Amino acid sequence: VQLQASGGGLVQAGGSLRLSCAVSGRTFSNYVMGWFRQAPGKEREFVAAIRWSSGTTYYTEAVKGRFTIDRDNAKNTVYLQMNSLKPEDTAVYYCAGDPSGNLKGSRYYPRPSIYNYWGQGTLVTVSS
Repeated sequence: VQLQASGGGLVQAGGSLRLSCAVSGRTFSNYVMGWFRQAPGKEREFVAAIRWSSGTTYYTEAVKGRFTIDRDNAKNTVYLQMNSLKPEDTAVYYCAGDPSGNLKGSRYYPRPSIYNYWGQGTLVTVSS
């Protein structure tokens, strides 16, 4: 399985970006896909997750109402639409996949350790 993240860039505060994560190599019935981010000098933190089969979504409190995670079955791609961006959203964003995530409770989704596959990261910089 390979994950290819893209869509990062430089944007002003209040602006929007859409990140994409193209997934190749597997089918997805039990997959959970997640987005994480890591700012300089900080731990990697959970942003959002989606159950591939049902489309059920989960978000960290800091991005609720501003970010939306979605997936396109035909394109095998997961998206993270980010609106009303703030300077504190600046980070490298990573997509990740857990092939058996659908068999776990959602309380596990914020844990990076459950994800078997990771994309290479895409940098998002939000200027004030």
